[in-house]
Amino acid sequence: MPYTLVLFHAHPDDEAIATGGTMARAKRDGHRVVLVSATRGELGEFAPDSLAPGEQLVDRRVAELNAAAEILGADRVEFLGYHDSGMAGEPTNADPGSFASADVDEAAARLARILEEEHADVLTVYDENGNYGHPDHIQVHVVGVRAAEMAGTRRVYEATANRDHIKRMMAMMPQDPDAPEAPADLETLGVTEDQITTTVDVREFVDRKRTAMIAHASQIPDDSFFLQMPLDAFREAFGWEWFIRRDGPRTRRETSLFEGLD
Repeated sequence: MPYTLVLFHAHPDDEAIATGGTMARAKRDGHRVVLVSATRGELGEFAPDSLAPGEQLVDRRVAELNAAAEILGADRVEFLGYHDSGMAGEPTNADPGSFASADVDEAAARLARILEEEHADVLTVYDENGNYGHPDHIQVHVVGVRAAEMAGTRRVYEATANRDHIKRMMAMMPQDPDAPEAPADLETLGVTEDQITTTVDVREFVDRKRTAMIAHASQIPDDSFFLQMPLDAFREAFGWEWFIRRDGPRTRRETSLFEGLD
């Protein structure tokens, strides 16, 4: 039976990194896939010479998101209309119109309207720390959970990272002093394996996921940590996507976001 999956993310490129394989797999299996981004990623870092003359970063990031969404099979792409808040601790976190400073119920109502229009069966947000502490990612968790309550969406998952899996992968990689540096402190990234309820095997779709990441060239250049990984290591690192199911016991173990839906 086909279901509707809504994936709520903070910025363009988050969807490809965290849930790209899940999106592609859901589409292959006949489900409707809806992507919602809280912001257009206006404050993302980029190389100035990567933009065409007169091109604005926001326009590039919207175009990149639409390209990645097409690669991953999204049926609908929406923006909530908030401004990128910047990294934690920056003054832009409190700017009027920033997602981090948005009224939770107002932002949740915007997302709830989409959930209701789509008759969403499943919603994905982020874990309580937003995977790595970014204020917009934390707000995705808070707003997403509230929107699901408003809309009566019956199943909510927190997209996260498996810290233990990443540590195992890092330990297996050759100690090359010229290798790209890992992008985050592993002790604050995602959650430990015992907290994860749902592990989705997306190895079959990892090439499509990588292509979607490449589409976000302003944020994920060719020399990035992600794209410099050997292909076999990339497949093992990004061929699994992890979630925490919010309803029911945290001891549950699943391999799909749609298990048990009727």
